Amino acid sequence: MRLNIRDILTGFGIAGLMLPEAVAYAGIAGLAPGRALAAGIAGGIAYALVGRSRFAVISPTSSSAAILAAALIGLGVGGAGKLDPAMQAAAATTMVAMVALIFGGLSLFRLGSLAGFISRPVLRGFAFGLAITIILKQMPKLFGVSVAGGPVWQILRDLAHARADWNLPSLLLGAGALAALLALRQLPRWPGALIVILGGVALGVVFDPAAWGVALAGPVALSVPVLALPPLALVPRLAQLAVPIALILFAESWGTIRSLALKHGDPIAANRELGALGLANLAAALVQGMPVGAGFSAGSANEAAGATSRTAALIAALALGALALFAAPVIARIPEPVLAAVVIAALTHALNPEPILRLFRIRRDHWVALAAALGVLVLGVLDGMLTAIVLSIAMLLYDLAHPSISTLGQVGDSHDFVDIARHGDAAAMAGVAIYRPNAPLIFANAESVFAAITDRIGATTPPVIVVSLEESNDLDATAIDALGEFVAGRAAVGQRVVLARAHDRVRDVLTAAGLGALAAGSTFSVADAADGAANGPAAGWQDAII
Repeated sequence: MRLNIRDILTGFGIAGLMLPEAVAYAGIAGLAPGRALAAGIAGGIAYALVGRSRFAVISPTSSSAAILAAALIGLGVGGAGKLDPAMQAAAATTMVAMVALIFGGLSLFRLGSLAGFISRPVLRGFAFGLAITIILKQMPKLFGVSVAGGPVWQILRDLAHARADWNLPSLLLGAGALAALLALRQLPRWPGALIVILGGVALGVVFDPAAWGVALAGPVALSVPVLALPPLALVPRLAQLAVPIALILFAESWGTIRSLALKHGDPIAANRELGALGLANLAAALVQGMPVGAGFSAGSANEAAGATSRTAALIAALALGALALFAAPVIARIPEPVLAAVVIAALTHALNPEPILRLFRIRRDHWVALAAALGVLVLGVLDGMLTAIVLSIAMLLYDLAHPSISTLGQVGDSHDFVDIARHGDAAAMAGVAIYRPNAPLIFANAESVFAAITDRIGATTPPVIVVSLEESNDLDATAIDALGEFVAGRAAVGQRVVLARAHDRVRDVLTAAGLGALAAGSTFSVADAADGAANGPAAGWQDAII
């Protein structure tokens, strides 16, 4: 990692954003603010040593804090009422350690490929919906009111109901800070977020915003960690509760890391990022902290500020520690509307709908991206992401189960065979019908594919049926059986089936399944299969397939 003035200034600005966010997330979880601060410091340093994203800022996140709070409440309900503070702290620390083990296990067994099920359209919709969600959750701070939280529609409803309590000085202060941040974007060499936060500090120290009814960030302080473990009887329950925390952190962190990496063409590896998140949470557990991940607001702010390496996030973690130790009284007087404006400004660039509109123009995966965005807005971060992933997998399975089938014809006297329906210069060959399933043959589609080919053959009786298997690198048991039944059915009406573009693995599995003659008669090209169509079948071919 290299040191440059841009990353240093960016790091200080991000630290000013992380500190009040950490305090707020500790409040959500019902824990001491020092736990969130310690987690952000230790987790941020640990990730900087192993992770590869130059924009990721590791700290407690609102979603994981909310799930941690629900888990701790659930423990109290399932036991003898509310947990005492010491037991609650021990349970939280144990769950953070378990989250670290989950991430470490996924990385160790190289299960980062599971991240491949989160497609780019899902990530684009996720980023868009999450940006709107975080911005709307900052609106009560701008208006100087307190709402219960929850889904965005509930926040908007509660904000409207509280309109009689809207605080005009708070709104003007927040709007002014937001305008200043947007204006400072015209000066990319100036650290806008840091300038505005320092302005907020000066305003809070020189004047008395509280006298106008403007909320302040409030007291913050690091606490000395005290090692405590929960009773062994609670461990199985804690392990169950750690799973959804790890899941939400994975969804939010990987969505943030990969979205920003794709935007800038940065290389990342899922297994390494899982290991880095595991190490970060282990560090957070050792300092008795909270679960940590790559939060979208801080990561977007880091990107918007122009971070060039992980140095910015490392500086942010170190600066966060310095602020908590030496500047806590000053930070406590920053007006909340200023902090809300910093968060909102960091996310405004993520509201660009162009990536999603492009999907509508090319008519590919646009509904998946829209479902991800709406899912996050309506169902929340975790359920929204899961809904979009399930939808994208369902669409993939539907496409695999309903592949199109092309009837191929020859282009002139060449060796090129193309879809007759799409190429007017292609013509069918006399005495041979050539078909190509446009998807791999698998258990979900094999029977329907051969049924469709049979229907397309109809009453015609070409001596040879060529099936091009260029899309199939291998065949499962169902596909083998369906293929054998198709070949036998064609043989019953005097037609011979030849496989074209059959891969070596397909030939091997057909031979092992007792269809050696079919494998031996297959070709590596459609042209070879068509040229050999006039030749008679190999001896014993019918017995071999029946």
